[in-house]
Amino acid sequence: MDAGLGRTVLARDRFARSWGLGDRRSPAATTPALVLTEGDPDLDPVLAPFTSSSSRRLPSVLTVAARLPFAPPSFEGEGPAWEVSVGHVLPPEMEEANAGEVAGTGPLLPVSWQRMRHDEALMDVDLDPALVVLTDAVALASRPARLVEAITTLKQRFPGALLWTPGLGGPDNLALLVWLGVDLFDLARSTRASAAGALLDRGGPRLPDQALGEDASMDAQVVAWTHALAEVRQHLMMGSLRTVVDRQAMVAPSTVAQLRHHDAFVSELSGVRSVVVDEEKRLLCMSEATLNDPSVVAWERFMRTSYRAPEGLDRILVLLPCSARKPYRSSPSHRRFIEAIGTNAVHEVMVTSPLGLVPRDLEQVWPAANYDLAVTGRWSGDEVARVERMLRDLIASHGYVAIVDHAGLDLPADVYGNLPRVDTRCDEAAGASTSLERLGDGVREAIRTHGARRRSKDAMLMDEWKSVSRMHFGGDAWLNDVEVRGRPPRYRLMHGGEQVAQWSPERASLALSKASVPLLADGAGLARVHLVSGVVWKGDLHRGIVERVEGEVLGGADVLVLQDDRPVGLARALAPGWEWAGTPGRLAKAHQRL
Repeated sequence: MDAGLGRTVLARDRFARSWGLGDRRSPAATTPALVLTEGDPDLDPVLAPFTSSSSRRLPSVLTVAARLPFAPPSFEGEGPAWEVSVGHVLPPEMEEANAGEVAGTGPLLPVSWQRMRHDEALMDVDLDPALVVLTDAVALASRPARLVEAITTLKQRFPGALLWTPGLGGPDNLALLVWLGVDLFDLARSTRASAAGALLDRGGPRLPDQALGEDASMDAQVVAWTHALAEVRQHLMMGSLRTVVDRQAMVAPSTVAQLRHHDAFVSELSGVRSVVVDEEKRLLCMSEATLNDPSVVAWERFMRTSYRAPEGLDRILVLLPCSARKPYRSSPSHRRFIEAIGTNAVHEVMVTSPLGLVPRDLEQVWPAANYDLAVTGRWSGDEVARVERMLRDLIASHGYVAIVDHAGLDLPADVYGNLPRVDTRCDEAAGASTSLERLGDGVREAIRTHGARRRSKDAMLMDEWKSVSRMHFGGDAWLNDVEVRGRPPRYRLMHGGEQVAQWSPERASLALSKASVPLLADGAGLARVHLVSGVVWKGDLHRGIVERVEGEVLGGADVLVLQDDRPVGLARALAPGWEWAGTPGRLAKAHQRL
């Protein structure tokens, strides 16, 4: 029987993915899903598409078999089935020891923390498992940092494999573990809960309410699993899984620690983030945990290290509060701010949580235009600290000569870099008529004293698009000599009579045309995907035709496609960079070919 496993990615969100198993055109089952072990009830294969058993002798032999037709190319009959020696698994605390008996390798790959430290066979470039089993996941759970490191390392090393953490998952931590990167689960914890007379549901183990007809039977446990799996799958498809994750992480100190370690670990990795999203995707900021979300951390890092204000706009800094409506300029409050300011010659920057600072020229991009926050008017110490860090760096990297502060946040005087600053709020509401009057007076006085040049409408648009290009495309030189044409909101960018791009409100970015390819090759810093020499590029990009990748591929971002070192087109990444080494199916959708 073919040892392969047909699969395709139906939805993804960072390390969380929903796989379609079997025939790509018509998957027989999807993940996350269950693995049945010995003694489990006989569940529908769509819910539990795999079975597993272990031999009683040592070292143990692990067997995993599919209950549906997953084996390519025929996808007929049940299968595949795999068998592998697990080897000796030592406790994670004995990581310096060598177990001696090494586990096997192949389509089914058992891995322990100790094996990750000692077995060089895991680095074999030809090792391409279909299913990875973290055999000591339960033991690692008591050390959240190690668990997160193990899962993340395995996802990056084997991006095309399913991951199972035996004995670790339940309806109460399913969303969190899927977020970390786990694909398959089992009923071990539910079985123990049932034996103890407890019901393990999405809130954790509890006594069933017999007055309401509840019980602790395995049937009830399976119902809890079914509801949890359905919830996670739907949120994953909608791109809103993080909301469930934040809720679940609050169940226990260990799960809080796991999420925090994961966010910190992922924030330091390249090739994990997404940059361009559709307008329906939201970053829901329902707890302070969002402050550590990798998207938020990446925003702060970009603003502190790479952001530059539009040329000539870095003289007078105007600090403004945020608004519930995004982008801010569409809100009634910001329309009043803009009217009071009365000029586009100043640099408007919003003070907000969790992002810290959002310049007006980047307010339409992810995540600035796509986050929802419960506004209370109260700032935590961490929120204020982020604003302070970002404001210090913004002022240090620009030539501001004056600050007009309408944000209403009380910060230490030294944060403003000893620049002259006028507080236009004076403890009043930002939208109060007297506050708005002071805002207008403060801006006019700053311009009269220090000078600032008003921009034309076209220049203002180009300044904004150049800022977006620096963030999304790694440079803006390709926009030199480009002119603005058309009507809002879909302005067209023309170069020498050819349209090179159009502003796309849905993607909050520039939609690139075929004519932009040569310009981008010379004047931007897009990630570069090199195709195998001689291959005829007809469809979308998949790993079979990709020779190598240069630069960080962000999910949703445009990549420059080259062959024999010549630019041949553009594609839009469906998968972030960490998946490109071995994920089956489409990696990027072709949208321009020369």
